[in-house]
Amino acid sequence: MTRPDEPESADSQNSSAELLLGTVGVRKRAVDAAESRSANRLWWDADADDYQAEHGDFLGDDDFVWCPEGLREEQAGLLGEVRGKRVLEIGCGAASCARWLAGQGAEAVGLDISAGMLRHALDAGKRTGTSVPLVQASADLLPFATGSFDLACSAFGGVPFVADVGAVFREVARVVRPGGAWVFAITHPMRWIFPDDPGPTGLTATHSYFDRTPYLEIDGDDRATYVEHHRTLGDFVRELAGAGLRLTDLVEPEWPEGHAQVWGQWSPLRGRLFPGTAIFVCTVD
Repeated sequence: MTRPDEPESADSQNSSAELLLGTVGVRKRAVDAAESRSANRLWWDADADDYQAEHGDFLGDDDFVWCPEGLREEQAGLLGEVRGKRVLEIGCGAASCARWLAGQGAEAVGLDISAGMLRHALDAGKRTGTSVPLVQASADLLPFATGSFDLACSAFGGVPFVADVGAVFREVARVVRPGGAWVFAITHPMRWIFPDDPGPTGLTATHSYFDRTPYLEIDGDDRATYVEHHRTLGDFVRELAGAGLRLTDLVEPEWPEGHAQVWGQWSPLRGRLFPGTAIFVCTVD
Protein backbone atom coordinates (compact mmCIF):
# COMPACT_ATOMS: atom_id res chain seq x y z
CA MET A 1 0.00 0.00 0.00
CA THR A 2 1.28 3.45 -0.89
CA ARG A 3 -0.09 6.93 -0.41
CA PRO A 4 0.39 8.92 -3.61
CA ASP A 5 -1.21 12.19 -4.59
CA GLU A 6 -0.86 11.15 -8.24
CA PRO A 7 -0.68 7.67 -9.79
CA GLU A 8 2.64 5.88 -9.37
CA SER A 9 4.06 3.75 -12.13
CA ALA A 10 3.71 0.02 -11.63
CA ASP A 11 7.07 -1.65 -11.13
CA SER A 12 8.54 -4.71 -12.76
CA GLN A 13 7.25 -6.93 -9.92
CA ASN A 14 3.62 -6.73 -11.02
CA SER A 15 1.60 -9.85 -10.36
CA SER A 16 -0.01 -11.71 -13.22
CA ALA A 17 -3.38 -10.24 -12.16
CA GLU A 18 -2.01 -6.71 -12.47
CA LEU A 19 -0.57 -7.50 -15.87
CA LEU A 20 -3.80 -9.10 -17.02
CA LEU A 21 -5.88 -6.13 -15.86
CA GLY A 22 -3.49 -3.53 -17.23
CA THR A 23 -2.62 -2.03 -13.84
CA VAL A 24 -0.23 0.90 -14.23
CA GLY A 25 -0.20 2.47 -10.77
CA VAL A 26 -2.05 3.35 -7.59
CA ARG A 27 -4.27 6.25 -6.54
CA LYS A 28 -6.40 7.38 -3.64
CA ARG A 29 -9.82 8.80 -4.50
CA ALA A 30 -13.51 8.31 -3.80
CA VAL A 31 -15.04 5.08 -5.09
CA ASP A 32 -18.73 4.20 -5.14
CA ALA A 33 -20.35 0.82 -4.52
CA ALA A 34 -20.62 -0.15 -8.19
CA GLU A 35 -16.98 0.60 -8.96
CA SER A 36 -15.85 -1.30 -5.86
CA ARG A 37 -17.87 -4.35 -6.86
CA SER A 38 -16.68 -4.28 -10.47
CA ALA A 39 -13.00 -3.80 -9.63
CA ASN A 40 -12.88 -6.51 -7.02
CA ARG A 41 -14.84 -9.02 -9.07
CA LEU A 42 -12.29 -8.55 -11.87
CA TRP A 43 -9.32 -8.58 -9.47
CA TRP A 44 -10.21 -11.78 -7.63
CA ASP A 45 -11.12 -13.54 -10.87
CA ALA A 46 -7.69 -12.60 -12.27
CA ASP A 47 -5.79 -13.39 -9.06
CA ALA A 48 -7.61 -16.57 -7.97
CA ASP A 49 -5.09 -19.05 -9.37
CA ASP A 50 -2.06 -17.21 -7.99
CA TYR A 51 -3.73 -16.69 -4.60
CA GLN A 52 -4.53 -20.36 -4.20
CA ALA A 53 -1.08 -21.42 -5.39
CA GLU A 54 0.52 -19.16 -2.78
CA HIS A 55 -1.83 -19.59 0.17
CA GLY A 56 -3.82 -22.77 -0.48
CA ASP A 57 -1.57 -25.05 1.56
CA PHE A 58 -1.69 -22.73 4.57
CA LEU A 59 -5.49 -22.40 4.40
CA GLY A 60 -6.13 -26.09 3.68
CA ASP A 61 -9.01 -27.63 1.77
CA ASP A 62 -11.28 -28.07 4.79
CA ASP A 63 -9.82 -26.02 7.62
CA PHE A 64 -11.02 -22.81 9.29
CA VAL A 65 -8.05 -20.43 9.60
CA TRP A 66 -9.09 -16.99 10.76
CA CYS A 67 -5.94 -15.08 9.87
CA PRO A 68 -2.26 -15.16 8.84
CA GLU A 69 -1.35 -15.56 12.52
CA GLY A 70 -2.76 -19.07 12.15
CA LEU A 71 -5.63 -18.86 14.67
CA ARG A 72 -8.06 -21.68 13.93
CA GLU A 73 -11.74 -21.86 14.79
CA GLU A 74 -11.13 -25.34 16.17
CA GLN A 75 -9.12 -23.77 19.00
CA ALA A 76 -10.76 -20.33 19.23
CA GLY A 77 -14.42 -21.38 19.22
CA LEU A 78 -15.56 -17.88 18.27
CA LEU A 79 -18.68 -19.16 16.50
CA GLY A 80 -19.78 -21.38 19.36
CA GLU A 81 -21.61 -24.63 18.65
CA VAL A 82 -22.24 -24.98 14.91
CA ARG A 83 -23.72 -28.47 14.67
CA GLY A 84 -27.18 -28.27 13.20
CA LYS A 85 -26.80 -24.56 12.49
CA ARG A 86 -27.23 -22.88 9.11
CA VAL A 87 -24.06 -20.83 8.53
CA LEU A 88 -23.17 -18.32 5.81
CA GLU A 89 -19.51 -17.72 4.95
CA ILE A 90 -19.17 -14.29 3.30
CA GLY A 91 -16.23 -13.83 0.95
CA CYS A 92 -15.55 -17.55 1.09
CA GLY A 93 -12.83 -17.74 -1.58
CA ALA A 94 -12.16 -21.46 -2.05
CA ALA A 95 -14.63 -22.14 0.82
CA SER A 96 -12.26 -24.05 3.08
CA CYS A 97 -13.99 -22.57 6.14
CA ALA A 98 -17.45 -23.54 4.86
CA ARG A 99 -16.27 -27.12 4.25
CA TRP A 100 -14.78 -27.28 7.76
CA LEU A 101 -18.11 -26.08 9.13
CA ALA A 102 -19.92 -28.74 7.12
CA GLY A 103 -17.55 -31.32 8.63
CA GLN A 104 -18.63 -30.14 12.09
CA GLY A 105 -22.27 -30.79 11.28
CA ALA A 106 -23.30 -27.32 10.11
CA GLU A 107 -25.38 -26.56 7.03
CA ALA A 108 -22.84 -24.20 5.46
CA VAL A 109 -23.21 -21.93 2.42
CA GLY A 110 -20.30 -20.13 0.77
CA LEU A 111 -20.71 -16.73 -0.91
CA ASP A 112 -18.11 -14.86 -2.96
CA ILE A 113 -18.14 -12.13 -5.61
CA SER A 114 -15.54 -13.95 -7.72
CA ALA A 115 -16.34 -16.77 -10.11
CA GLY A 116 -12.62 -17.55 -10.21
CA MET A 117 -12.52 -18.16 -6.47
CA LEU A 118 -15.72 -20.22 -6.58
CA ARG A 119 -14.15 -22.38 -9.27
CA HIS A 120 -11.44 -23.27 -6.75
CA ALA A 121 -14.17 -23.97 -4.19
CA LEU A 122 -15.79 -26.43 -6.59
CA ASP A 123 -12.46 -28.14 -7.25
CA ALA A 124 -11.69 -28.44 -3.54
CA GLY A 125 -15.14 -29.87 -2.93
CA LYS A 126 -14.39 -32.62 -5.43
CA ARG A 127 -10.97 -33.31 -3.86
CA THR A 128 -12.34 -33.59 -0.34
CA GLY A 129 -15.70 -35.14 -1.11
CA THR A 130 -17.34 -32.31 0.88
CA SER A 131 -19.32 -29.95 -1.29
CA VAL A 132 -21.26 -26.95 0.00
CA PRO A 133 -23.74 -24.72 -1.80
CA LEU A 134 -21.94 -21.79 -3.44
CA VAL A 135 -23.42 -18.42 -4.38
CA GLN A 136 -21.85 -15.64 -6.44
CA ALA A 137 -22.84 -12.25 -5.02
CA SER A 138 -21.46 -9.17 -3.30
CA ALA A 139 -21.28 -8.92 0.50
CA ASP A 140 -23.45 -5.79 0.50
CA LEU A 141 -26.22 -7.41 -1.57
CA LEU A 142 -26.95 -10.78 0.05
CA PRO A 143 -29.45 -12.76 -2.05
CA PHE A 144 -31.09 -14.57 0.88
CA ALA A 145 -34.37 -14.37 2.72
CA THR A 146 -34.65 -12.54 6.02
CA GLY A 147 -33.73 -14.74 8.98
CA SER A 148 -32.45 -17.61 6.84
CA PHE A 149 -29.20 -18.24 8.79
CA ASP A 150 -28.22 -18.88 12.39
CA LEU A 151 -24.65 -17.58 11.99
CA ALA A 152 -22.52 -15.65 9.52
CA CYS A 153 -18.74 -15.43 9.34
CA SER A 154 -15.97 -13.99 7.20
CA ALA A 155 -12.24 -14.67 7.41
CA PHE A 156 -10.69 -11.77 5.47
CA GLY A 157 -13.44 -11.88 2.87
CA GLY A 158 -15.76 -9.21 1.54
CA VAL A 159 -15.74 -6.62 4.33
CA PRO A 160 -12.72 -4.50 3.24
CA PHE A 161 -13.77 -4.46 -0.40
CA VAL A 162 -17.18 -2.77 -0.25
CA ALA A 163 -17.78 0.97 -0.34
CA ASP A 164 -20.42 0.95 2.41
CA VAL A 165 -19.55 -1.42 5.22
CA GLY A 166 -22.78 -0.43 6.97
CA ALA A 167 -24.66 -2.01 4.07
CA VAL A 168 -22.84 -5.30 4.71
CA PHE A 169 -23.70 -5.20 8.40
CA ARG A 170 -27.34 -4.35 7.72
CA GLU A 171 -27.59 -7.24 5.27
CA VAL A 172 -26.03 -9.60 7.82
CA ALA A 173 -28.45 -8.36 10.50
CA ARG A 174 -31.29 -9.05 8.07
CA VAL A 175 -30.35 -12.60 7.02
CA VAL A 176 -29.18 -13.83 10.46
CA ARG A 177 -31.89 -14.63 12.98
CA PRO A 178 -32.10 -12.58 16.19
CA GLY A 179 -29.70 -14.01 18.74
CA GLY A 180 -27.42 -15.34 16.03
CA ALA A 181 -23.75 -14.50 15.61
CA TRP A 182 -21.71 -12.49 13.11
CA VAL A 183 -17.93 -12.97 13.37
CA PHE A 184 -15.51 -11.44 10.89
CA ALA A 185 -11.74 -11.03 10.59
CA ILE A 186 -10.05 -8.11 8.84
CA THR A 187 -6.64 -6.51 8.61
CA HIS A 188 -6.23 -4.60 11.87
CA PRO A 189 -7.06 -0.94 11.09
CA MET A 190 -3.80 0.30 12.64
CA ARG A 191 -1.87 -1.54 9.91
CA TRP A 192 -2.97 1.20 7.49
CA ILE A 193 -0.55 3.55 9.23
CA PHE A 194 2.40 1.59 7.88
CA PRO A 195 3.70 0.64 4.41
CA ASP A 196 2.67 -2.81 3.18
CA ASP A 197 6.09 -4.33 3.91
CA PRO A 198 6.90 -7.32 6.15
CA GLY A 199 10.43 -6.03 6.78
CA PRO A 200 11.93 -3.09 8.71
CA THR A 201 10.38 -0.54 6.31
CA GLY A 202 6.99 -1.72 7.52
CA LEU A 203 7.75 -0.54 11.07
CA THR A 204 7.70 3.19 10.31
CA ALA A 205 4.35 5.01 10.32
CA THR A 206 3.87 6.99 7.10
CA HIS A 207 0.06 7.24 6.62
CA SER A 208 -2.71 8.89 8.62
CA TYR A 209 -4.93 6.48 10.51
CA PHE A 210 -7.77 8.95 9.99
CA ASP A 211 -7.55 9.10 6.17
CA ARG A 212 -10.47 6.98 4.95
CA THR A 213 -9.80 7.63 1.24
CA PRO A 214 -9.96 4.26 -0.54
CA TYR A 215 -6.79 2.67 -1.90
CA LEU A 216 -7.01 1.85 -5.62
CA GLU A 217 -4.91 0.21 -8.25
CA ILE A 218 -5.75 1.68 -11.66
CA ASP A 219 -5.31 1.04 -15.36
CA GLY A 220 -4.23 3.61 -17.93
CA ASP A 221 -7.74 5.08 -18.10
CA ASP A 222 -7.92 5.60 -14.31
CA ARG A 223 -10.35 2.69 -13.98
CA ALA A 224 -10.00 0.79 -10.72
CA THR A 225 -8.53 -2.70 -11.05
CA TYR A 226 -8.46 -3.22 -7.26
CA VAL A 227 -10.13 -1.34 -4.40
CA GLU A 228 -9.74 -1.60 -0.65
CA HIS A 229 -11.44 0.58 1.97
CA HIS A 230 -10.03 1.67 5.32
CA ARG A 231 -12.11 2.25 8.44
CA THR A 232 -11.00 2.99 11.98
CA LEU A 233 -11.93 0.78 14.91
CA GLY A 234 -14.46 3.42 15.93
CA ASP A 235 -16.00 3.36 12.46
CA PHE A 236 -16.59 -0.38 12.73
CA VAL A 237 -18.13 -0.11 16.20
CA ARG A 238 -20.53 2.64 15.11
CA GLU A 239 -21.58 0.84 11.90
CA LEU A 240 -22.19 -2.40 13.80
CA ALA A 241 -24.35 -0.64 16.38
CA GLY A 242 -26.23 1.20 13.64
CA ALA A 243 -27.09 -2.11 11.99
CA GLY A 244 -28.47 -3.61 15.21
CA LEU A 245 -25.41 -5.78 15.89
CA ARG A 246 -23.91 -5.96 19.38
CA LEU A 247 -20.13 -6.26 19.67
CA THR A 248 -19.31 -8.81 22.38
CA ASP A 249 -15.58 -9.31 21.80
CA LEU A 250 -12.69 -7.94 19.78
CA VAL A 251 -9.90 -10.48 19.31
CA GLU A 252 -6.41 -9.32 18.31
CA PRO A 253 -4.44 -12.55 17.76
CA GLU A 254 -0.84 -12.48 18.95
CA TRP A 255 1.92 -13.80 16.75
CA PRO A 256 2.57 -17.41 17.84
CA GLU A 257 5.99 -18.47 19.06
CA GLY A 258 7.85 -20.33 16.30
CA HIS A 259 5.47 -19.20 13.54
CA ALA A 260 7.75 -18.21 10.63
CA GLN A 261 5.16 -17.80 7.88
CA VAL A 262 5.40 -14.55 5.89
CA TRP A 263 2.13 -13.65 4.18
CA GLY A 264 2.19 -10.37 2.31
CA GLN A 265 2.77 -7.71 4.97
CA TRP A 266 2.41 -10.21 7.86
CA SER A 267 5.70 -11.43 9.33
CA PRO A 268 7.25 -12.49 12.65
CA LEU A 269 9.06 -9.14 12.80
CA ARG A 270 5.88 -7.07 12.69
CA GLY A 271 3.70 -9.59 14.49
CA ARG A 272 5.81 -9.44 17.63
CA LEU A 273 5.30 -5.66 17.86
CA PHE A 274 1.71 -4.84 16.88
CA PRO A 275 -1.46 -6.64 15.80
CA GLY A 276 -2.12 -7.55 12.18
CA THR A 277 -5.66 -8.89 12.55
CA ALA A 278 -8.85 -7.77 14.26
CA ILE A 279 -11.68 -10.28 14.73
CA PHE A 280 -15.08 -8.78 15.66
CA VAL A 281 -17.48 -11.10 17.49
CA CYS A 282 -21.07 -9.83 17.35
CA THR A 283 -24.63 -10.95 18.05
CA VAL A 284 -27.80 -9.91 16.25
CA ASP A 285 -30.21 -8.08 18.57
